[in-house]
Amino acid sequence: MSNPVRQPSQSVPNAANASRHSLPAWLIADLRSDHAGEMGAVMIYRGILAVSRDAAVREFAQHHLATEETHLQRITALLQESQHTRLLPLWRVMGWLTGALPAMLGANSVFVTIEAVETFVDHHYQEQLNRIDPEGKFADIRMILADCQADEIAHRDEARGLATQARGPLLSLWALVVKSGSAAAVWAARRV
Repeated sequence: MSNPVRQPSQSVPNAANASRHSLPAWLIADLRSDHAGEMGAVMIYRGILAVSRDAAVREFAQHHLATEETHLQRITALLQESQHTRLLPLWRVMGWLTGALPAMLGANSVFVTIEAVETFVDHHYQEQLNRIDPEGKFADIRMILADCQADEIAHRDEARGLATQARGPLLSLWALVVKSGSAAAVWAARRV
């Protein structure tokens, strides 16, 4: 399978890591939701890999898992451990189920799920990018978020290209549940 997805950046800026102790509350809340989301994404792909025996789906999941693990590492470096959401154990389970359940139903269900998740994530990152001045104090953090967003858009577009157009009412409902669940997870992670 040809893979048009960007290779993730492996660097973690020292400036962002050094300034993590002086972040404003609104940015900590945003980064806490990003950290939870990237943990959830890692677990989605682990759930897919635990269940799927389809070679193309497994290759897709393995490649994207590596990208999401890099995102998680980069976002983790921006926060103190005490700033992580206390709901991480729940996000691990829910992420795993969000990957494993559609993997039980086949490739199309996996690709529709990833498209739904990444569509939400693209909008989520864009809202954050809109709040951070590209030339301002948190420009280094903005760059990390922009890099992550670009990868997520590539994931969404690849999944969209691999999914069949036939979705049916149950798969369409599942995609709506995934997007709504993602929104609820962000809301909770920002607060807890």
